[in-house]
Amino acid sequence: MIKKDQFSRRNFIRTTAVGATTLAFAPLSFSCAPNDSGSTFGGVPIGAITYSWRSMPSSVEDIIAYCKAANITSLELMGNTAEEWAGVPATPSRPGNDASEEERNVYRIAIEEASQTQKEWRTTLDIKKYEELKKLFDDAGIHVHTVKFAPANWSDDEIDYAFKAAKILGAGAVTNEIGDEACRKLGKFAEKHGMIAAYHNHSQPGQPGFDFETFLAHSPANKLNFDVGHYFGATGKHPNEIIEKLHDRIYSIHIKDKTGKNTEPANTNKVWGEGETPLADILGLIKEKNWNIYADIELEYPIPEGSDAQKEIVKCVEYCKTILV
Repeated sequence: MIKKDQFSRRNFIRTTAVGATTLAFAPLSFSCAPNDSGSTFGGVPIGAITYSWRSMPSSVEDIIAYCKAANITSLELMGNTAEEWAGVPATPSRPGNDASEEERNVYRIAIEEASQTQKEWRTTLDIKKYEELKKLFDDAGIHVHTVKFAPANWSDDEIDYAFKAAKILGAGAVTNEIGDEACRKLGKFAEKHGMIAAYHNHSQPGQPGFDFETFLAHSPANKLNFDVGHYFGATGKHPNEIIEKLHDRIYSIHIKDKTGKNTEPANTNKVWGEGETPLADILGLIKEKNWNIYADIELEYPIPEGSDAQKEIVKCVEYCKTILV
């Protein structure tokens, strides 16, 4: 049974200036349909980030099979999954904790060489290769709305490649971890390609003086890939405060259940329903306001004995469905 969230919804005053700057940057957006289908419930598209299946075989074909079995029709695709399918040169395996200094030096050199090789591959690949990948997802009824290439540290040519590939896949956004340099840099590329640069947070909002709007201000194409679980775990604050205020600048959210900042243990991933993140409030608000925000499951809690990631993701989908239907 889904336990009642411990926080009631609060209303917050929205700032209209931020939303007004984004009107020109709504590419490939969706409209919440009154007739739900697939994993859209109450007009809210419930999907998953493919990182959630990291403990299982995770090729493109595997991911498609998992989504079809769980009836998931909305997806944030990890960039490494897409690139491995397209034939990117492999990244060397990281040495173990007991590796010698010589082994670590060999690894560092191999990483530098691999990075250069991958750069050459990205900038010479026939980008139409990704049309084949899109067809695989289309045939399975899966919409890739975001690709997590995380390209902030790539060359300019590679960043162009990231946005072009994501657009071919049907995505409206490329995502990266939030940070001042990334937000200054990627927003300009997103503008150039008529797309969104969406930024994911971990515990940064718990740092003194942190303000999402500072990062968003660098470009009207900057939006948030707002992780409500990490936000709640780091701050103890209700995520709806941010969602109410910045909904026009939120492209997608990551959903998970965690304990709060002042709970023992603090900021800890839990099986959904056993944590304190007010998921019913969050999803209920998006449904009530009919906001165009993708909601993606990110499975991070320890998988119970006898289960696996696929079984747990199915449970998370049902959890969301119970809230929204």
